[in-house]
Amino acid sequence: MVGEEGVVAVVVREFDAKKDSSAVVNLEGRCEVGPSGKLSLFTDLLGDPICRVRNSPAYLMLVAELVVVAKGENHVRSEIVGMIRGCIKTVTCGKKFSRIPNNNNPLPLPLPLPVYTKLAYILGLRVSPTHRRMGIGMKLVCKMEEWFRENGAEYSYMATENDNKASIQLFTHKCGYSKFRTPSILVHPVFAHRVRVTRRVTILKLSPSDAETFYCSRFSTTEFFPRDIDSILNNKLNLGTFLAVPKGLYSAESWPGADEFLASQPESWAVLSVWNCSDVFKLEVRGASALRTGFAKTTRLMDRAFPWLRLPSVPEVFRPFGLHFLYGLGGEGPLAVKFMKALCGFAHNLAKESGCGVVATEVASGEPLKLGIPHWKSLSCAEDLWCMKRLGEYYSDGSVGDWTKSPPGLSIFVDPREF
Repeated sequence: MVGEEGVVAVVVREFDAKKDSSAVVNLEGRCEVGPSGKLSLFTDLLGDPICRVRNSPAYLMLVAELVVVAKGENHVRSEIVGMIRGCIKTVTCGKKFSRIPNNNNPLPLPLPLPVYTKLAYILGLRVSPTHRRMGIGMKLVCKMEEWFRENGAEYSYMATENDNKASIQLFTHKCGYSKFRTPSILVHPVFAHRVRVTRRVTILKLSPSDAETFYCSRFSTTEFFPRDIDSILNNKLNLGTFLAVPKGLYSAESWPGADEFLASQPESWAVLSVWNCSDVFKLEVRGASALRTGFAKTTRLMDRAFPWLRLPSVPEVFRPFGLHFLYGLGGEGPLAVKFMKALCGFAHNLAKESGCGVVATEVASGEPLKLGIPHWKSLSCAEDLWCMKRLGEYYSDGSVGDWTKSPPGLSIFVDPREF
């Protein structure tokens, strides 16, 4: 198109780390500045614009470049005005039942088996505040979906805040996405004191191989369960998988292994894994008043001075802070909620040792163990919004049909690589 300055074109191309990094970091900062006088959350990607998709099996980052050819001149000026990230993986989208007869029982109970699909995820869509309403966001999404289809993805989804009207308008009204799930993001501050963990449970750290066996056996039919769970559990950012069992049942020395545990599991147990987001990005709350920051500082000073009082304190979120993400939460039995609370306390203390500001997790809105996850309502998001779109007209498995139209289950498996 022809503008006042000359010929103007928006070119969408692949991100080039060597020449685009500084411009992308600058744009990220401009997009995350909130309204004057209001709080905003800034994400510091620690100099790596693709850090939030780098650990996925397949990923891509695109930038939108505004190219201007000045009138009557050969001079070309370009500026990055938008960006988008995307990744693809194979996940569980449902389950089917199979009967496997054996000599002892020719008519066994139906065995639930996972149904997998190739799922794409869109994140980090940004458009320069001075270049909005030009169709740049739409152009970026369409180009990313093109790459998804070329790589065999059957569905694409994205996550946004319920009140982000611009994002919802773009994806649901213009790009064909529909509202799919509304999980809850639960956030708990890390205090200056250690949290008490009940002595009625034993907490064991599982090896990556035991954790893989455990998750594949108990969670493989859970919605969004990643088929490459082994890659996650063996990643250097994974700090471990922890299992809570009744006190005295096992110790680190007497642990029989995941297979034997699953064959004769106790009445109650709970499990979770911890992912170190601090080495990927830092967060910072900006725009707080002097009164608010002063109050937060006072609570921390009191907590440090009198740790035996176990006073709740506001973490230092007004300068860059790290977080640990809890994922793979599950459990069974009448005491599962209490065991989950013990695991969350253990995770809090682990985060304290690492110098984190908060501990966070994301669970389905109907998650039965939600009551056992301590969190501050003021820091949490009761309803995150996930929107999904079917990219192809065919299904990898006819037993599920169109996943976008399926009812929600009680639980979901949130991939820590995408938080």
